Amino acid sequence: MWRRLSALDWVRIGLLALGLIFVATGWLPLNVAVEKFDEIAPLLLFLVGVIVLAELTKEAQVFDAIAARMAVFGRGSYLALFFLCTAFASFVTIFLNLDTTAVLLTPVMLALAARAGIAALPLAMTTIWLANTASLLLPVSNLTNLLGMNALQMSNREFATRMWAPQVAAIAVTMVFLWLFFWRRGRRGEIRYTPPSLEPIADTVLFWAASAACVLFIGALLLDQPVHVAATVAALIVVAAFLVRDRKRLTWNLIPWQLLIFVTGLFLVVPALSLHGLADVMTWMIGNGDNPYRTAAVGAGLSNAINNLPAYQALEEVAGRDQLLAVLIGTNVGPVITPWASLATLLWFESCRRHGVKVPMRRFLLTGAVLAVTALVAAVWALGAV
Repeated sequence: MWRRLSALDWVRIGLLALGLIFVATGWLPLNVAVEKFDEIAPLLLFLVGVIVLAELTKEAQVFDAIAARMAVFGRGSYLALFFLCTAFASFVTIFLNLDTTAVLLTPVMLALAARAGIAALPLAMTTIWLANTASLLLPVSNLTNLLGMNALQMSNREFATRMWAPQVAAIAVTMVFLWLFFWRRGRRGEIRYTPPSLEPIADTVLFWAASAACVLFIGALLLDQPVHVAATVAALIVVAAFLVRDRKRLTWNLIPWQLLIFVTGLFLVVPALSLHGLADVMTWMIGNGDNPYRTAAVGAGLSNAINNLPAYQALEEVAGRDQLLAVLIGTNVGPVITPWASLATLLWFESCRRHGVKVPMRRFLLTGAVLAVTALVAAVWALGAV
């Protein structure tokens, strides 16, 4: 098992170990650590539920069926396929979390590219850019949103009411740059693509059970139910279906232990550092909070430097209520420049590597920088306009 651990896995384990050392030595008071565990328990339950739901939904061929039918519905038109793919990636990110888009939708899109003879890079960039920039609308879209919603004491509906305009602005800007940088004919080469043939669903019972669970999950969110309860119930429905139909696919690998370790360690390390000087630095960086563009820019800059989750955690410790939504825009929309800016981007790069898709790093950095700056400005403007 130890030999199978990646460098990133060791970083996660080291982060948790450092957090436990902080607690053991008193650098982080025990009562503060207990408060943090109480705070993140529902978040960890949500993460397990939504990842299990997404993994088994993919195994039930729901994503494959939708992607293949999109390509058929596009009838060889790249413009039609572009709108269908951006809508699909945005939908999955909004309702099933950005990591689902990066981890599960990316291989589906790359497989579709191979079957239809489509260039892989435009589809790959669609998934990763929208995994980040389409993660503003709902608390479930991004772990940072769940943290922000709890800090602001908002309901799902209240959060969506404040963030719908920034979300529309961010997606619109992303679509413009996706087309200009990756999808237009001068970039992709071909005039039309060949729609793939539809493959039969291996197990229709699992397919419809997973589809129904996803619909139930989305419905529960719209009814303002607790996200960790909704994710757990939906996941249990799919697990029950697989217990009956295909038990061998239910393995411990479904549990996202790496993500659980990373989040737990993060909630111990960042508060400890904040108590010992980090909070003062963050306060100096965002200023008095009168400028939301500055606040969002600091969130984006820190995300691309150290990853968006620790960046948000560090800024949440010092940001006022009116600043938190701008922080979320920065830490959600901004992490599209460096490969380590978000966990989703790290996982996406690994998926591209496994599928033999070469991502030109210089092009990735430059186009990401243009997107980050433009989408950030548009989203913050939209936040103030509503």
